[in-house]
Amino acid sequence: MTAFKSDFLKVLQERGFIHQVSNPEGLDKLYASETVTAYIGFDCTARSLHVGSLVQIMILHWMQQTGHRPIALMGGGTTRVGDPSFRDEARPLLTEEQIEDNKAGIRQVFDRFLTFGSGPKDALMLDNAEWLLQLQYLPFLRDVGRHFSVNQMIQRDSVRLRLEREQHLSFLEFNYMLLQAYDFVELYRRTGCRVQLGGSDQWGNIVSGVDLGRRMEDVELFAITTPLLTTASGAKMGKTAAGAVWLNAEMLSPYDYWQYWRNTEDADVERFLKLFTTLPLDEIARLGSLGGAEINEAKKILATEATAMAHGRETAEQAAETARKAFEEGQLATGLPTVEISRGELEAGYGLLSAVVAAGLCASNGEVRRNIKGGAIRINDQAEGDEKRVLTASDLVADGVIKLSLGRKRHVLLKPV
Repeated sequence: MTAFKSDFLKVLQERGFIHQVSNPEGLDKLYASETVTAYIGFDCTARSLHVGSLVQIMILHWMQQTGHRPIALMGGGTTRVGDPSFRDEARPLLTEEQIEDNKAGIRQVFDRFLTFGSGPKDALMLDNAEWLLQLQYLPFLRDVGRHFSVNQMIQRDSVRLRLEREQHLSFLEFNYMLLQAYDFVELYRRTGCRVQLGGSDQWGNIVSGVDLGRRMEDVELFAITTPLLTTASGAKMGKTAAGAVWLNAEMLSPYDYWQYWRNTEDADVERFLKLFTTLPLDEIARLGSLGGAEINEAKKILATEATAMAHGRETAEQAAETARKAFEEGQLATGLPTVEISRGELEAGYGLLSAVVAAGLCASNGEVRRNIKGGAIRINDQAEGDEKRVLTASDLVADGVIKLSLGRKRHVLLKPV
């Protein structure tokens, strides 16, 4: 293993961010000798990024903290094509309006993690639509396409696995690799960007850009990828039974975000503290060594620190206090996520199955029934065993709400309007 000397690569190595690096010695020398510009691309497929993108966001954060310039590249152009990597079918094509709306939502995420501006170390947010939408097809084929071997392209995992499963791969998607590679070259021309970062599933696309830079600009570009991140039990990061763990507050409340990290598996606590917080490594080692019931204190610190990164310190501490009141004191805790329901519907009688699904605690009536049988559904902290139970205005408690719970850790307030 390379013993890095540059601050940035040492941080990445010590905290577990590195999976692959092209020319580690050359890249380490570059980061140790000058202010480096590097980028990660994010396609605008939703109004927010989720926890699955958080490793990449944290890398950009650490770049800036160690004195370098990060670029968050929005895929306003490539989103129109869709990355085929490790998917069985093409992504839905979005309209220009949807892409712009998604891009605006994603910008909110980065404002928490990066400082943008015009200084030499200030982060940049660019959009590849600026140059990709101006390309002319024949000149692009002549100037860029001639440097790509179809033989090599179909051996890339992102393409090969789709073909091996005999899944349809459109010519539109097949072009994605060329466009991503061209982004790297264009960013080098415009900003002097020498490094592309991304997940390990992007290695083939990134090294295609490294190769294209050598062929078109006679420059050495570099690649860094992060490991595919899963929980200790093998679950993919960013997804729960209730859906994606979004980074925007309007798509997932800061309280639910805090709870996601509070529910981290014991075996993941130290690793996640390294990746998703900026706590010193010696403090992380101390927290990671806790055992028994004490590990729960480390989980609360993880939850608060990770939530502070995404939503601000004050909001994170409010979420932690709401959780403490709800669990340790048994209070209603009005800071819990709130879902509005029709007052008229409540007065007529609102079925418990529908209410739990509307609250987002379960995905279907069948799932609610199973949890009722298991004793996991509670109304105002009282276990409910009747799947035919109907909520009415008589169930309203303090502040005019009804508290629904799934187990001991997931709570939602129903508020009639």
